[in-house]
Amino acid sequence: MNLISHNSQQPNRWLIMMMFFVFPCCFVNAQKTSMVSIFNGRDLQGWTKYLQSQGVDKDPQGVITVENKAIHVSGQDFGYIATNKIYRDFHLSLEFKWGEKKFPPREKDKRDAGICFCVDSAANKIWPRSAECQIQEGDVGDLWLIGGVKAFVDGVQVGPKDYAQMKKKKDAEYKNGKWNRVEVIFEKGKFSFLVNGVLVNQGEDLSIKSGRILLQSEGAEVFYRKIKIKTL
Repeated sequence: MNLISHNSQQPNRWLIMMMFFVFPCCFVNAQKTSMVSIFNGRDLQGWTKYLQSQGVDKDPQGVITVENKAIHVSGQDFGYIATNKIYRDFHLSLEFKWGEKKFPPREKDKRDAGICFCVDSAANKIWPRSAECQIQEGDVGDLWLIGGVKAFVDGVQVGPKDYAQMKKKKDAEYKNGKWNRVEVIFEKGKFSFLVNGVLVNQGEDLSIKSGRILLQSEGAEVFYRKIKIKTL
């Protein structure tokens, strides 16, 4: 009786051992592949282009183009590209690098761009209601709240104003000419900005919860690549 019971349990033991070894491997593999590219490196499929002087998806001067698997923004006109898809809770990662050119009215100012998220999809304009992870020389990781958005940083309310700023806590950006990795993590009103793997800013209770993701053209040449996201 005991022998029969012992033998009958052998398959179960083998099954448990297989689960122990196989499922962790599957989990690790899932973790590695959970980020999904939202820029295919060939064209702007899945994105909408907006330029202040031209409107939606009109770009006769080639202000925003694709080259060498990167989005090349000349900066000649203020505008952006925005995802067609709406995102709520997400982890966004991308790389950017400054070019050489600058244009009026910012030809004598710092090179400037940005990642806006939870972007209002109701209208295209400069700039739509959103939260922004600043990309600007010396200021990568600053928070901007646009169009009456508010949040709390270190227990202090920021906004609502037309434009409200909270400076980053650390400086982690590389010198011009190098690729920088920027991450925006947003979940249930809490947000964190990482620059080259370093946490530089964070807050909570953001008053907007979902929207498009937008990459700015703001008077300076900039390149964006390896744009990936995973939903949380």
